[in-house]
Amino acid sequence: MDVAGVVEMNITFLSSITPTDLMRQSLIFSYVDVSVTSTDGAAHDVQLYTDITAQWVSADATAIAEWEYGVTSNASSTTTTKRSFFDSFAPLLDRRQNTNATSSTRDTATSGIAYHKFYRQTQLLWSETDDQTDYGNWYWATDNVAGLTFQSGADTDVRSAFTTSGALANSNDTNFRAINDSYPTFAFAVDLGSVDATSISTLFSLGLTQEQAIQFDGASGNVSVPSLWTSYFSTELDALAFFHTDYATASGLATTFDNQVSDDGMAAGGADFVTIASLTARQAFGGTQLCGTTTAPYLFLKEISSDGNVQTVDVCFPFHPILIYTNPTLLKYLLDPLFINQEAGQYPNMYSMHDLGSAYPNATGHVAGNDEKQPLEECGNMLIMTLAYAQRANDTAYLSQHYHILDQWTQYLIEEALIPADQISTDDFAGALANQTNLAIKGIIGIEAMAVIANLTGNTTTGANYTSIAHDYITEWQVLGIAHDADPPHTTLAYGMNDTHGLLYNLFADRELGLNLVPQSVYDMQSTFYPTVEEEYGVPLDTRHDYAKVDWEMLVAAIASTNTSQMFFSDIATWINETPTNRALTDLYNATGGDYGLIPNLTFTARPVVGGAFGLLALPK
Repeated sequence: MDVAGVVEMNITFLSSITPTDLMRQSLIFSYVDVSVTSTDGAAHDVQLYTDITAQWVSADATAIAEWEYGVTSNASSTTTTKRSFFDSFAPLLDRRQNTNATSSTRDTATSGIAYHKFYRQTQLLWSETDDQTDYGNWYWATDNVAGLTFQSGADTDVRSAFTTSGALANSNDTNFRAINDSYPTFAFAVDLGSVDATSISTLFSLGLTQEQAIQFDGASGNVSVPSLWTSYFSTELDALAFFHTDYATASGLATTFDNQVSDDGMAAGGADFVTIASLTARQAFGGTQLCGTTTAPYLFLKEISSDGNVQTVDVCFPFHPILIYTNPTLLKYLLDPLFINQEAGQYPNMYSMHDLGSAYPNATGHVAGNDEKQPLEECGNMLIMTLAYAQRANDTAYLSQHYHILDQWTQYLIEEALIPADQISTDDFAGALANQTNLAIKGIIGIEAMAVIANLTGNTTTGANYTSIAHDYITEWQVLGIAHDADPPHTTLAYGMNDTHGLLYNLFADRELGLNLVPQSVYDMQSTFYPTVEEEYGVPLDTRHDYAKVDWEMLVAAIASTNTSQMFFSDIATWINETPTNRALTDLYNATGGDYGLIPNLTFTARPVVGGAFGLLALPK
């Protein structure tokens, strides 16, 4: 960013992803790193200002906010109970950062960390307003260096104080009030002194701490589940101090992760694929929260924007490819709460539940069994994801542990999968429909997945029976669900509706699990067909509407021919670069025009389903 033609300001926003380091991944914090450099050959006196407001506290603007200011002691900077594998890289990463002769940062070894702490005065535990939490403490922090001043107060007062004098009053407003009452603002100003061609960096950290994260209806009833970071840090300030002083390591790990995604993505799918995967990675993980303890960790997922469901199974399914790619054990932590609740008898139906709670962070289940009914969808999803985890982690004990309920869900699929009743699928916004071709193949693949599970757990007679059923069903499915006389032939939206079509994204699971249940001819047929119905920015979900789904297109592309895969990747990357949408990445958009999928009162944003973009990288090597 050019400032007055004499100074350049570079701002780096970093939310690091560390899928194999649970300690770092458990912290809900982000970095803002600001570097300033003279660009005209002369030295300039520079003062830097930044603030945030109490609007972070709650989406209810009438809620009363409270706040305080403090400085950490040096003793609280790295208090942890367990060191991570990645800590061994810290000295190397520190040395690498310090070898840059044209960059400098202040020595903060004895200064501590200055922070604004702000929160809802009346904490509403287990409550959210408009997808924003109503409890926990927010921190806005920076190094407590010489030249730092701070102030809290009304937005106009604080900002005018800096513009007038280049510094703040080192004062703390004590008039706790509503968020929209003279918007309480929490600011820092740093006098950088004389800045020349050597850049000077200032680091800020922003984060949320919630000691209690989730209300979970587990094996012993409703319990409060702590945030996982509480297993590593004694206090919130310990967590803050660790995070803030960990920037060199975190930045290095982020670069390593991003480079790995770029290298693997380029080799597998090319530049357009890398564009999509790079954009979606942090959004996918942003919909999750690590909870529990180091001996019993859980990964809870929030659906976001479409509704606030917890652990929605048909959202976990499109999300799970990124876990298969980055750390399959996280998929176990995602599935565990679903198994625990249902195996404890907390769900009365014989098929799999749709979600673990209707409003995050309340994973309180559905003891009456009145959750949204997607029985075929969710049974197939649970069987597929469970086997996917066990295969990648080589964990057959997990299959044995949950064999009974997996077999129970398989019995449902045997009864219902081949000829699906009139019901909704994961694309519930598209409406209910009987005999859905794509839904049927998910159920049939689920049966074959259970055949593999049975064989892996020593139940070979059952395995032989289930694979026989699955192969019989897939043979019948090819008669019922394919418009053989069409030019070119293709699968239909529903049996007998030969003038319809839809994305056959559930075919992905056959390739992901290495089942080889579905003949290659079906893959080839669909690869030939999709380009004939391509629109400006991709292929619509089905013939009922013009909207497309990023996650499903990416799963289809992962198993398509090279030319068809590149068509999908190119269309989505082009849409990303040209889209008129102005929020976090949506997964539902119009294939023509590129705007949000035009469904009344339904704008999908920031959903973790975009983890499906990693479908190609989740396939067996």
